[in-house]
Amino acid sequence: MEKLFKLKAHGTSVGKEIVAGLTTFMTMAYILAVNPQILSATGMDAGALFTATAIAAAIATICMAFFANYPIALASGMGLNAFFAFGIVLGGGYSWQIALTAVLIEGLIFILLALFKFREKIVNAIPNNLKLAITAGIGLFIAVVGMNNTGFFVADGGLLSGGAFTSPQTVLAFVGIVVIAILLKAKVKGAVLLGILATWLLAMGAQLIGWYVPNPDAGVYSVIPSAVASMPPSISSIFFKFDFAGAWKLGLDFVLVVFAFLMVDMFDTVGTLVGVAKQANLLDKDGKLPKAGRALMADAVGTTAGACLGVSTVTSYIESAAGVGVGGRTGLTSLSTAFFFLLALFLSPLFLTIPGFATAPALIVVGVMMMKAVKSIDWEDYSIAIPAFLAIIFMPMTYSIANGILIGFLAYTLIKVFTGKAKDVSIIIYVVDVLFILKLLFVK
Repeated sequence: MEKLFKLKAHGTSVGKEIVAGLTTFMTMAYILAVNPQILSATGMDAGALFTATAIAAAIATICMAFFANYPIALASGMGLNAFFAFGIVLGGGYSWQIALTAVLIEGLIFILLALFKFREKIVNAIPNNLKLAITAGIGLFIAVVGMNNTGFFVADGGLLSGGAFTSPQTVLAFVGIVVIAILLKAKVKGAVLLGILATWLLAMGAQLIGWYVPNPDAGVYSVIPSAVASMPPSISSIFFKFDFAGAWKLGLDFVLVVFAFLMVDMFDTVGTLVGVAKQANLLDKDGKLPKAGRALMADAVGTTAGACLGVSTVTSYIESAAGVGVGGRTGLTSLSTAFFFLLALFLSPLFLTIPGFATAPALIVVGVMMMKAVKSIDWEDYSIAIPAFLAIIFMPMTYSIANGILIGFLAYTLIKVFTGKAKDVSIIIYVVDVLFILKLLFVK
């Protein structure tokens, strides 16, 4: 372990790294319940998605351990999974096979970009305020998705009547939000996962006393698991289910889908890597991340492997900061987290019985965390504030992350050009604008 991970040089030990790995797993294990529920809305099998989510997380996190020796874990990204399900499939009208094909192409492109160290340059070309706006917009988007799952909102985003707030699902979801908030305020490790479990336990009690009544015909299922452990569900229904012929027929529209995945993932991953690395004192004297290329390669390999397994884009998790907070400093932390993901494979009856209204509070709270980015946007400069606001508001209002990105970039470019600052706009954003205009003109 010392030879592989250089524990002494990082001031850590095997025991400390394993505890850190478990801590990170506890803070991000909610993805094992949330990801199947979000992606299964597209028609994919929830059991297969659970298995694929766990295996993809383990593969990507192991790559991070050995490629970069960083205490950073990866899994299917929140926001990216919502974009996959509600933006591309349900919102865009594409099949989930087409969406998986786009994720595969994204992963392969990222591998090439990592090899040529071009990914960091692309990210640096995007104005920081637009990066912040995209982060906040995705947060607002997934919070709306969570609220739809609780019954707070109807499908079109309008408010429900007051009577709806007396349903067991809505009341329990609201309690879950409060529980997570209290745990976060108390700085309890794994607050999000514990909040989900608390809501689930209350739901079991509600079912036992007859308040919550299962009705499968109405999509209301029992919240009491029939077993604790079992062999992992098969992934055969989603494994390597790509539609290259369909992607080719879509032409420019498919290119836009891939580009949207690329943009969203780039902002999410690089921000997470820098944030966690700063907390772990891994940045150099110039504030840069050594071995950034290797870390981004782990992310790219994870996304590619995840697409083959049948899940949405895999990305670095900010929850890795929890493991760093208890002493994790090397790839052994990541390796430990990967082990716990593999162990969780045999607990599918538990994770798959957790109802959507119990995981919805996690979506809403994660949305709150991502919305913090708005405080760093320069709201005094309207040439920046207005494009940022449009990017944020278009995502939940149009139920499309891609729309938010594109309208934000286009507004930014037009304002800069007509205020005599066209040179401030990078070539990357001009390319995005051209793609957006072509989409408006030719893609119905």
